[in-house]
Amino acid sequence: MRELVRTNDAVLVSAIQALLDAAEIPHVVLDQNMSVLEGSLGILPRRILVHDEHQENARRLLADAGLGHELRPGPPGEGTERTDDAVLGGRLRLIQKRRGHRVGHDAILLAAATGARPGDRAVDLGAGVGAAGLALAVRVSEVTVTLVEIDPALAEIAGENIARNGLDARVSAVALDVAGPADAFAACGLGPGSADQVLMNPPFNNPDRQNVSPDPDRASAHVAPVASLADWVAAAARLLHSAGTLTMIWRADGLAHVLAALDQRFGGPVVLPVHGRAGDAAIRVLVRATKGSRAPLALLPGLILNDPSGRPTAEAESILRDGAALPLDVR
Repeated sequence: MRELVRTNDAVLVSAIQALLDAAEIPHVVLDQNMSVLEGSLGILPRRILVHDEHQENARRLLADAGLGHELRPGPPGEGTERTDDAVLGGRLRLIQKRRGHRVGHDAILLAAATGARPGDRAVDLGAGVGAAGLALAVRVSEVTVTLVEIDPALAEIAGENIARNGLDARVSAVALDVAGPADAFAACGLGPGSADQVLMNPPFNNPDRQNVSPDPDRASAHVAPVASLADWVAAAARLLHSAGTLTMIWRADGLAHVLAALDQRFGGPVVLPVHGRAGDAAIRVLVRATKGSRAPLALLPGLILNDPSGRPTAEAESILRDGAALPLDVR
């Protein structure tokens, strides 16, 4: 872990903890139990530490909140335009842009929830730098994955990430618009019915309801009209064979939109709510549905990411760091 902030301002510590908790970034505060000395020797500084793999996201979060001046000096090379980050406890290394959309928990949860088996062909729609699709390839041996990303620059970075993780034989990246014509997909070897699995993390913030980031990369990754979800589902339905499976992650308060978009093409939706902490409302839903199925909806017990102290739960740790699967099965 690396020091993010050092301060003797207890109010500032609380504010930073609230920001990190809201962003689901695990952290540790040291020296907070030494306040018995306050008043006689002065307030001892508190140190907020964040694990290396969350450092970039945490630093960006505080900078965006106007607290950049409180940050401790960053690691060498922080001034570069790209970063080299470890996810899945170091099992996967990712190059990504320093600014713009950054890989977070959503991509890893999506990969963990995708029920691919060895020999399956999976397509990751809206892959960005490839985090979800690559995490799936790391977890499931012999699965082949195609990363589909509209931004050629991100698709190129995804290609670099494929190579640096030694997955060239099973993973490829292509620059395509999810809403583009079927012929464009077919030209890249993604013809109708060619996939066993589709996984996707579409932009899910409605520009009419949420503030839009001034950063164009972040805005395109996070924000899109709800109506565009139908285009993503249609693309998934075209790519999947007759009993193929779609797995996606979405805002919890938008579940009704997901179910409406799946109607007519997919059935048997299995929904797993994701909660920041026990007792809190869900912040995400993972949804798996099968093409052509007539099975009813199933709602699973929720996944809790953090315990009351803000530390990752054992289940979350096994998924986010150890690469465990997150089965969306009806038992």
